[in-house]
Order: sequence, then C-alpha cells, then structure tokens
Amino acid sequence: MDRLASRPWRALALPAGLALVASLGLLPGPAAAEPAGGPAPASGPGMSYVVNTGTGHRAVASAERAVSRAGGTVVIAYDEVGVIVAHSSAPDFARTVRRAPGVDSAGATRTEPLPARPPVDSGTPLKLTAQQQKALAAKAAPGEDPMEPLQWDMRAIRADQAHKVTLGSRDVTVAVIDTGVDDTHPDIAPNFDRRASADCTTGRPDTKDGAWRPAAGDSPHGTHVAGEIAGARNGTGITGVAPGVRVAGIKVGTTAGFFYTEAVVCGFIWAADHGAGVTNNSYFTDPWYFNCTDDPDQRALVDSVTRASRYAERKGAVNVAAAANEGYDLASHSVTDPLSPDDGTAAPRTVDPSKCPDIPAQLPGVVTVSATGSRTLKSSYSNYGLGVVDIAAPGGDSAAYQPPEAPATSSAVLGPVPGGGYAYMAGTSMASPHVAGVVALIESRHPHASPALVKALLYAEADRLACPKPYPVDADGDGRPDAVCEGGRAHNGFYGAGLADALHAVTR
Repeated sequence: MDRLASRPWRALALPAGLALVASLGLLPGPAAAEPAGGPAPASGPGMSYVVNTGTGHRAVASAERAVSRAGGTVVIAYDEVGVIVAHSSAPDFARTVRRAPGVDSAGATRTEPLPARPPVDSGTPLKLTAQQQKALAAKAAPGEDPMEPLQWDMRAIRADQAHKVTLGSRDVTVAVIDTGVDDTHPDIAPNFDRRASADCTTGRPDTKDGAWRPAAGDSPHGTHVAGEIAGARNGTGITGVAPGVRVAGIKVGTTAGFFYTEAVVCGFIWAADHGAGVTNNSYFTDPWYFNCTDDPDQRALVDSVTRASRYAERKGAVNVAAAANEGYDLASHSVTDPLSPDDGTAAPRTVDPSKCPDIPAQLPGVVTVSATGSRTLKSSYSNYGLGVVDIAAPGGDSAAYQPPEAPATSSAVLGPVPGGGYAYMAGTSMASPHVAGVVALIESRHPHASPALVKALLYAEADRLACPKPYPVDADGDGRPDAVCEGGRAHNGFYGAGLADALHAVTR
C-alpha cells in the first residue's frame, strides 16, 4: 500500500489519507493542469498568509490596514470568523503584521512560494468485461445497484438494511471538502447540490459553473468520497450510505494534492453559509502534518481552521474528519513526524500530538474517524488513540491482514471516479465518509437536532467493539503488535464509541 498523507492520495485514502487504487472503469491519465494553488495574482506575491483578528467589520478592517502597511495584499477577509487571507513578497510580513494592534496571530500557509509541486499520477486503470459486469449484476438482490455485491463496507455498517427503511432526506446536504467532485458522474449527478458547491483552492470561493470539478490530472479522491456518502440508488454502479441525501463539492485540494489553510477555511465557511448539515474532511491541512502551537506560523494555521470549523458547527453542521494513515497513537506524547513540511524539504521532528494537533481531525467538536477492514479490525495503517478517535468505519486494509469476504474482489472500498468509472481505494479517507453518511441519515430522521445531539446519537447508536488482545498485526516482524489498544468495550483508542451503524441511525 502506498502512503501519502496530506493529499488524498497520501490521503487519508492511503496516501491523507493511504491510497490503494484499482480502478473499475477508465481513469483519465495525467494531463497539463493548473499550477497547484490556482493561478497566482497578477502582482505575483511570493507567499500566502492567514491573519487572525477579532470578528466583525471594524476589527477586520483595522487588520486589513495592518496587512497593507506590512506590504501585503488582501485576497479575502472573512469578517464572521476574523480571518484574512493575504499575499505578500515582504520577507518579514508575518512578523510585522503580528505586532499590529488587534492581530491575534498570523502565519505563512506554506513553506514554498506559489505555485507548489507538479501534479501526481492518478493511478492504474482496470476495466471489467461485459461478461464480468453481467455476472456481477446477477448477484445483486432485487432493487440493488449492480455493484452492490462488491460493497462489503456497506454491509459492515448495515447500510443495506437501512436502505429498506429510508434512503435519507433531500433536505440534508453533505459538503465534501476535498479535491473536487465530478457532478457529471451517473452515480453523483442525481444527488448533486450545485448551489452549495464551489472551488476554494485560492482561499476565495469560485462559483463559476463546474469550478468544483477536478481538473485533468487532479486526484479522483473527492469524487470517490462523494459517492461513498450519497451515490444514487439508480440502477447504476454503486450505492452510497445515504443515497437519498444531497452532496456538494467544495474543492480545496490543489492539483499537486495540497490542502492549504486558506482553502480549508474557505471550504468550512462556504459549506456553513450554504446550508450543509455535514462536512466531510478526508485530509490534513498542509504543509504540516502536526501543527505545533509554540511556533507562530503553525499556531496561526490552527487558529484559522479552528475558527472556521467552529463557525460551521454554530451554523448547524457536524464536521467529520479522517484520523489519517500513519499508524500513529495520537494519544501518546511522542510521535515522530517525518513528513513536515511536505511542500518543501521535510525535517523529521518529534512532537506531542496533544500540543501539535493534526487539523482538522484533532480540533474541538470534530468527529474523528479511524478505519476498519473487511474483518472489522482496526486497519493496519489507521491512526488511533484513546480520547482522540471518536468512532470507526470501514476504510479497507491490505488483504494480507484482512482478506476480502466473498463476493467482494478487494479488501478496499469501491466508489466512483471522474469520467464515469469506479475504483477501489483504502484509507481513513474512506472511513470518514461512511460516518458522514450515517450522520446524514440521523439528520434525515431528526431534522431539528443540534450538532451536539446528532453526535450524541451517532455515538450511542454505534456497535461496540472491544480492543483486540493482542492486535494481530506485526508488519515489521519484530514479534510485537504494531499497535496497542487502550480502553473498554464502550470506548477505546482503536474504535472510539464503536463501529458506525446506519440501521440504528434510521430506526432508533
């Protein structure tokens, strides 16, 4: 399995997922693409920054003037959360603006000048023959979509049984904050919410038609995630956890696979202001895997994303995030981070995740999701941690640790990809949308419930999973388990409150 970590291909799909891919359909090959981070402004600023100040027009206007005096240009100001996105080529811009009255924090959102890295390859295509497709469709139960027999993950959370009760409400929209969503895909088009979709990669929302779609050469990650949540029950392909709800695409990942702070802030605020009841976040915010608050730049990034995620929750959204894929114990006080900064030259460091959070997964109020495989065991790559992981869901695993159960052909998760195809991916990136789909079903059943109540129901309705004693994965062959689970059956570091349960979401 491949490991990527801030990109959805490092994704949290086994790359920020961890990304394991075997396509069932045609994946477009790499093509010339827009530079990472979107087109640079005409003035050609060297770096991007966030500046955090008080909320409201007066406080933000004062900070905007400080940005200008420090040699910066305001890209956009979010008065509602007191976050300004700015560009500047002044070498001391952040230090200067931090000294301005009313500025709480300020920092660079990346370590390399705009634009960043070249595009990444999108994977190896694989097609099913007409005979294979026919044989597969014959295995589907009456009313099922033809590829549902391959969706072991839906059976694991009893989504197939939940669908006999309800498919979810059209009044619920799930915002997929990711690499973009192909709304022309036949499994996504029926449920796509164009009004709530945008491209936020520059930190400023772009709402022109199709801006939310992945460009040629972009990762198919966001489209896959959207299908897992709300793939339509329409006689084609797969079925999502909540095939009756709506899904929006908010593009925050660049072609090179980076999820920078200004884009993430824009994504949360756009989702909140356009009625999303759920946001799915299968990424970590680049360029730092962990953001240490004793560093002024990293503290500013934590501050900005915290403000934006809390704003979304105040507006009624439940924020769901992937725990990531490096097998870290996020409850420990010493983790080696070899990846940061990932847009420049990485310098391995030892951090305390309690003081250096992975954002947004470790932010207050966010539902943090670990991954399980086809045998309902913590996936070998999944991060974990008592008091950090809230709940678990299927994300897939290596067949060496959790072989697929018939009639599935892979131990990874099947979903749609741009261009009308389908692919298998594995990672906490895939686990998180399963939980987002269950949250959407809860909100469908309880339309007036607050985010706090929805989360309480999610945890109460989960299937309890006890710690494995011992964990049977020893990838390095040293004779010791790769992870140690702490806690009891009701709540532990591998599974949180347990495995998400779609049937309980629609019947209890």
